[in-house]
Amino acid sequence: MTATLVLDDPDETKPAPGPLRRVQALINTLDRETDDDRLADREGARPLLVELGLLGSDAPLSAADLAAVIGVREALHALVLHNSGGPDIDARVLRPIRDLEDYALLRVRVDAAGAVAVVPADDSVRARLAGLLTVVSEAQRAGTWAQLKACANDECLWAFYDRSRNHGGAWCDMSGCGNKLKNREFRARRRSTR
Repeated sequence: MTATLVLDDPDETKPAPGPLRRVQALINTLDRETDDDRLADREGARPLLVELGLLGSDAPLSAADLAAVIGVREALHALVLHNSGGPDIDARVLRPIRDLEDYALLRVRVDAAGAVAVVPADDSVRARLAGLLTVVSEAQRAGTWAQLKACANDECLWAFYDRSRNHGGAWCDMSGCGNKLKNREFRARRRSTR
């Protein structure tokens, strides 16, 4: 059985640019409409985590490691919901990210051309998760983080990258979620005027 690649998924209609795509792909390992969780078990999660650079190809994946990944995924999803105008972020939801402070160290590397990179200090899952958070930090500084949003359809909440001119995009897919919600709003307005 071949796992579907998440970074090159042709069904992703609004992919984030560059390394931010890894963050989006991690968030979208849970399809909230169908409750299909690609991280539900270690065997199914392994190829995805390797592809996302969160697990070495020969590294063991413990239940605690998988729980840390899922916790960080949910914390990142809460941040993306907030980008979409959602509720304030509950500090408890961010706990898995804060827990990385105790386990994961980062190092600075400088190549021959003088390019500086912040990389995980070791090969553990938690260190790799901390490395992924540097992508979020860079996106926040670059101003691209705010464009990673969650679909306004409460049944969907898929993470998408808003490339609209005014950054006012609200749906992961206009023909699906957008039309569904616009039709609901139209019917609700019609009922209220009767």
